[in-house]
Amino acid sequence: MQKTLQEVREIFYGDKFATENGAMIDEIGENYAVCSLDITPLHKNAMGAVMGAVYFMLADFAFAVASNLENMGCVSLRSDISFLSNAKGERLIAKANCIKNGKTTVVYRVDVYDDLGNLTATVTTTGYRVK
Repeated sequence: MQKTLQEVREIFYGDKFATENGAMIDEIGENYAVCSLDITPLHKNAMGAVMGAVYFMLADFAFAVASNLENMGCVSLRSDISFLSNAKGERLIAKANCIKNGKTTVVYRVDVYDDLGNLTATVTTTGYRVK
């Protein structure tokens, strides 16, 4: 039975690092998730730009949601991030899509955009199903 968006939000509310830093789950689908956060002064570095760790945290959260929708137990083995541009808007949106769904390993591409549609970062994550 597929979980509702509200059920998934309740499960991942336990991911305190992401949720306490503003990450929200906006959309879910089969091997797919969209997560977002409003950019605040907390997310900025000394130069006034969004800190790189914020892009990665949001992408990692979107990967976790998308890869654990059906069964909890998928963990990240490796992630590669490419920073493409500074966010110019007021919100970041991460879209996680499965590009390989194997028995024990998965690969996801997570694209992070700002709310103006600018692609700001892309992450490729290889995950392992521990269960």
